[in-house]
Amino acid sequence: MPKAPGSTTRRIILAGANPGLRLFNTEGQVTAFASIWMVDWSIRGAGTAIVVWHDGVVRVVSDDVDLASWLERYFVRSFLEVQGLEWPEPAVERDLVQVSMSLADGLSAKAADIRIEMGGILDRRLFATDHFRLDEIDHSLSVLIAPVRSAALTIGGESIPGLVHVDGTPDRPSSSAFLTFAEVWRR
Repeated sequence: MPKAPGSTTRRIILAGANPGLRLFNTEGQVTAFASIWMVDWSIRGAGTAIVVWHDGVVRVVSDDVDLASWLERYFVRSFLEVQGLEWPEPAVERDLVQVSMSLADGLSAKAADIRIEMGGILDRRLFATDHFRLDEIDHSLSVLIAPVRSAALTIGGESIPGLVHVDGTPDRPSSSAFLTFAEVWRR
């Protein structure tokens, strides 16, 4: 893959994983978004966090609220998946985030009253770009991505309505819910 000018001089700012999901109603409107972070190392520290959007409310949950707030502001707000969603200032909550994830079984995550399950892995493939815009700056991203067939989000014991949108081709399926591994961001 050709490298962008200067991409080899970019420094690593985060290494870890950031699986996510968007659920849709039958009219194609987003009913929920979740971004799960397992940061092995970053310029702001290491830890786990969950960012959830539902009904116009954004919640950020982590035992390291400074790291989680940076993840929400610097990364999540720039993701294409949240463009067009009403995105108010988040409610930031300090709580332990527990995540179990594998390329064979999927993901299970919980924090506070939030529960997330993802499964039915459709594919495993590498993705890399030197042109991912964050904070008006091109970043490099490399990641092993695994789109999944199903995902469920529960908040306060209530199952959030919505379905995963799966499309693509049999050779290259895509999904609105996915796992990531070996995710490296460079600036």
